[in-house]
Amino acid sequence: MAQVTLRNVTKTYDETPAVRGIDLEISDKEFVVLVGPSGCGKSTTLRMIAGLEDITGGEILIGGELVNDVPPKDRDIAMVFQNYALYPHMTVFENMSFGLRLKKVAKATIKARVENAAHILDISELLERKPKQLSGGQRQRVAMGRAIVRDPKVFLFDEPLSNLDAKLRVQMRTEMKRVHQKVRTTTIYVTHDQVEAMTLADRVVVMHAGLIEQVGTPNDLYHSPATKFVAGFIGSPAMNLVPCGLEEAGSGLLVRFTESIAFPVPDSRTARYRPHLGNGALLFGLRPEHILEQRPHMEPNQHAFEVTLEVTEPMGMDTLVYFTANGVEVCGRVSPNAGARAGARMRLVADLGNMHLIDDESGKVL
Repeated sequence: MAQVTLRNVTKTYDETPAVRGIDLEISDKEFVVLVGPSGCGKSTTLRMIAGLEDITGGEILIGGELVNDVPPKDRDIAMVFQNYALYPHMTVFENMSFGLRLKKVAKATIKARVENAAHILDISELLERKPKQLSGGQRQRVAMGRAIVRDPKVFLFDEPLSNLDAKLRVQMRTEMKRVHQKVRTTTIYVTHDQVEAMTLADRVVVMHAGLIEQVGTPNDLYHSPATKFVAGFIGSPAMNLVPCGLEEAGSGLLVRFTESIAFPVPDSRTARYRPHLGNGALLFGLRPEHILEQRPHMEPNQHAFEVTLEVTEPMGMDTLVYFTANGVEVCGRVSPNAGARAGARMRLVADLGNMHLIDDESGKVL
């Protein structure tokens, strides 16, 4: 079994905290992605798991064994870096087998493991080439193959796709997911790209300022963010966050933005939101795909409103429209056939069944 456990792990550089007491349980064979902006502590956390950084406090366990003082080579992990770190004078076969040769593994076993990994990664025909003869994507596969042949307890990936162009990154994301389905090894992956995190992970760990903001499946984080940071970080384009007020309306509640624009709160949320009447630091959260053009038949909890569009961005499958509400730019997604034009008035619909109400001071989603 290869669970990875972090208990109150901290890391401080000259009194500057990089990781501020995180707890995390990663199950055997799980693919977990650490995501967050630069400086949030995700790469430091990965390097502490690998043993490349000493921890300031707390405990790290791999397979149930405490590894705080265990050197990297004895942790039974394999790490793939942002730069592929291939030996230029060695062939692909020699690069992939190098670690096994150092451990004096039998030649027949090395050959079988390398050929199996090459088959999984579809690089069998490249085994006699040298790195300079390979494309960026092929070099990345070789670096992954070098990790796979070691058959470690845990794979660690530190932003492995960031050096590739956009199209190749998408291709390699799919490839990595396919590889994980074949080689079911516990995997911890670090990226600043939230799309990469959402597409690869069984669970995503969102980090911010050295702390874990939320841990959950991609769907959990997208549809049920726990904090303002997660709501704004996960999703592209980002969730709209608009200052608002909450007020009584008969037996229900209204979310008010301006004198002319106010939305009724769905009945299912009235009891949850009522204690926050009078809170002057509320934000209304709604994703762009839940702001769409008005159609002949309205769904429950949809509310129409009219705005002047400021910018339109045709995207092919849909068109992004931008307007201002309560001093904040708001983005919606409409049909390319909806006739959206910059400077024109347009009647839109907000799907309030997917709204979020956020306390701006605490950063908590209510």
